[in-house]
Amino acid sequence: MSNIIAFTAPTRRQYLAERIPALIDCFARQRRVQDDVFWLKENAEILNILECTGQSVPQAALEPLGHFYAGLADRIGFFPQYYRFLLSIGLDLEDLGMPGGQMEGLCDWASQRGLPDAELSDLQRAEARRLLARRGVRTTAADAGLDDRLRAFVQRTDTFALPNKKAAYELTHIVFYLSEYGRRDPMIGEAGRISLEFAGITAFLDQNVDLLAEICVALRQAGHRPNPLWVAAVRHGLASFEILEDNHAPLTDGYHEYLVSSWAMAVMNIDDPLAPVSSTRCTFARPATDSGALRGMSAALLGLADARSGSWSHMQDAIYAMLDDDAALTLSEAAAASPHFEAYFEGFARAGKTQSLARFG
Repeated sequence: MSNIIAFTAPTRRQYLAERIPALIDCFARQRRVQDDVFWLKENAEILNILECTGQSVPQAALEPLGHFYAGLADRIGFFPQYYRFLLSIGLDLEDLGMPGGQMEGLCDWASQRGLPDAELSDLQRAEARRLLARRGVRTTAADAGLDDRLRAFVQRTDTFALPNKKAAYELTHIVFYLSEYGRRDPMIGEAGRISLEFAGITAFLDQNVDLLAEICVALRQAGHRPNPLWVAAVRHGLASFEILEDNHAPLTDGYHEYLVSSWAMAVMNIDDPLAPVSSTRCTFARPATDSGALRGMSAALLGLADARSGSWSHMQDAIYAMLDDDAALTLSEAAAASPHFEAYFEGFARAGKTQSLARFG
């Protein structure tokens, strides 16, 4: 493992300090109503980032969420299907300074009701375990083999040499939970690091800055320094955001990319280029970018059929010839920036797969 970082609580540098009260008020009171599940998602995300980056939050800044916190027991009793969102918000509020001390009891209640036992996936069970453990509560849903299964998923590098956003986001979240958001070694090994590298190459080729930011955070939490090309792309994307005050604009905006990109900058101690935030109803927007190289690469390889090879040195000229200038530049940057690109391309090309499947026809 190279570029080891200490597995301690995150530093308390105040990247968001001037924006914290406005950000909290914006998400708590200005964008959605509290009965909207997307309100839960947005507020859980901003509070989680504030907590895990060690932000010092003035108690007055938490006041917009005071009434919600006070009614949390009734809300989780009526909406147990949202218990992970609700526990996450309550735990982060207390850890950020909200007085009350009710979360140990609510975690115990969730465990006794067996709410984590209703989860279908290991990823959700890992999240539930992590939430309850924050108040010393155990859950029977987290069996002895859970971590082994999570690491087996992470260490299957072939999965991440192909475009699969769901798998890539699950990869980052497994690292978040196993590392307790950077507080301990997630023990994903070299194969896990390469999986993150492969997922990062795909995200860069697709120009998916939201996913790329999460991968940068996950690499950092696993003890590695992210590829400088990816970090620059995340910082550039974040710097281009505009935060628009608008009472009528749709809220299907770039808020998540804004949050995770600012999170990535915080964990890497990079100067913060964030735009000012208003504690009003606002949307998070950045200019449209080019579509990247991923789709063009896939189309080129599919069109080559039996002529395609898993060798990047043999295939690059044919692929570049089928891409427009912007896509070719993106691909060239990705290939030059990663020492694992040739291994990544071997999986991405899927050469010989059609022939090997013929015997099943």
